[in-house]
Amino acid sequence: MRIPLNDLKRHHQPLASELTAAVNRVLSSGWYILGPEVEAFEDEFARYCGVAHSIGVGNGTDALELALGALEVGPGAEVATVANAGMYSTTAILRAGAVPLYVDVDERSMTMSPAALDAALSGSHPAAAIVTHLYGRMAEIEELLAIAGKANLPVIEDAAQAHGAERAGRKAGSWGTLGCFSFYPTKNLGAAGDGGAVVTADAALARRIRALRQYGWTERFQSAVAGGRNSRLDEMQAAVLRAKLPHLDGWNARRREIARVYQKALGRPAVDSLDDVAHLYVIRWKNRERIRSAFAAAGIQTDVHYPMPDHRQESLRGVAFRRTDLPVTEACAAEVLTLPCFPEMTDREAGEVAELLFRLQLV
Repeated sequence: MRIPLNDLKRHHQPLASELTAAVNRVLSSGWYILGPEVEAFEDEFARYCGVAHSIGVGNGTDALELALGALEVGPGAEVATVANAGMYSTTAILRAGAVPLYVDVDERSMTMSPAALDAALSGSHPAAAIVTHLYGRMAEIEELLAIAGKANLPVIEDAAQAHGAERAGRKAGSWGTLGCFSFYPTKNLGAAGDGGAVVTADAALARRIRALRQYGWTERFQSAVAGGRNSRLDEMQAAVLRAKLPHLDGWNARRREIARVYQKALGRPAVDSLDDVAHLYVIRWKNRERIRSAFAAAGIQTDVHYPMPDHRQESLRGVAFRRTDLPVTEACAAEVLTLPCFPEMTDREAGEVAELLFRLQLV
């Protein structure tokens, strides 16, 4: 494809010297797991998110599972979540021994609907809720927290696609009881491999997650916290993330610029709010495959995030779970289409995508 969905080579080329220095620093240190680079990144990322604690872990799904473990969500408990976000929260819930309670999403934002959560809670008492900030767009977190608060329901923010998004001066991940991040290479803040983090203002929860990520250890070789596992951010990934973190806000600003070009072509309001960092630019189109074919013919790569709702996945056959009616979730799965949007896209490339978008609306 002439215009790719993403291009990590372009993303990393301007940082070559910084990344090389970071890698060499780790190699020369002789310390590769839970060392000074991880400690420094945890401190820097906590300050960036505006929270007291950040705990580096192996990946974003582990972050969600460890957050559930820190809240002592265990076998048989229900966890409210959405079904349109690629199985990540569902996987973590099932690995924790809990079961998902699927809640429908908002028609416009495609994130958890406050009204649907309120309705779901009227007949259920889940142990927690995972609220996903999808495609870089923050969910209606204030409303969701108010509804959850009335039910004494802790909220875990899945901010894996929303690094740096903020509302009312508060970053994604800092609103709920716990916030979870993925540093998969394609994320707005991506490592050179897998990585994740849990952030929180609660010191007791932070201590519990630090123990859970390493066998339940409270001291070396002494496992005192049940449910521990091995999920540690390594020194190499932490060093890479430290090099990239100062660039994150600039990258997010460029993503919003590209999104504005597309919005103008579609005749829609511009993406100006800081609560959308345009991790993915996703539209809904009823005749999706025809549109995808037109983009492919023009040499423009597209994708679908995500084509099948969690509750319809083959792996959930035989799993006992409850769900509310999910008409918007079902419609999104049939219609969503992801267009190229990454910081190193040129103005010409963005303009070409926008021009085709505009033409296809007229057909």
